[in-house]
Amino acid sequence: MPDHPMPRRRALLMLPLALAAVGLSGCGTPADAPAMRLSLAESLQLRSWVPPGLRAQVQLMPVSGGQPTGRFWGAKISNASLQEALEESLRDTGLYAPRPADARYELRVTLMLLDQPMVAVLDAKVAVTLSYTLMESRTGRTIYERKLRTQHTAEFGSAILDPNERMRMASEGAIRSNVNTLLRELLELKWPE
Repeated sequence: MPDHPMPRRRALLMLPLALAAVGLSGCGTPADAPAMRLSLAESLQLRSWVPPGLRAQVQLMPVSGGQPTGRFWGAKISNASLQEALEESLRDTGLYAPRPADARYELRVTLMLLDQPMVAVLDAKVAVTLSYTLMESRTGRTIYERKLRTQHTAEFGSAILDPNERMRMASEGAIRSNVNTLLRELLELKWPE
């Protein structure tokens, strides 16, 4: 059977387009801690609701469950960036203990699930599940324990040429929403003076 040059020529013409697509979307984009923390407006609003018994009383223990972003693909959340985002959010809302040894409570956080699409062709919708445990430092008694699932969608127009960027933005938004929910739930609990 004779070899047809047309399919081969077509494949050679498509090769630059495929390489360009990989080049535009090939680099992993790790989640950024400042983008995962609460906004200034959210922090100020929550700060005004912090009861005296909780103000400057929370020590954040090392977080777990995160993973570094691969070099070529994806948008993961590292332990270090999640730790920084949580710490800054606690500090901005007035919960963070300036001297951890004097903290009345310890907050333990684990990233349980980062649910991302394989490829963000259009909108990127990401869901995260974080596990939170707040304990009394001296007694070890659990005050609050909850797994919170939140999601966020980064629309196609937010980063047209880069699906990894949309994935990063959606991941950061999902974490921000999760932290906001946590803090609101903590502030609704009854706290000693």
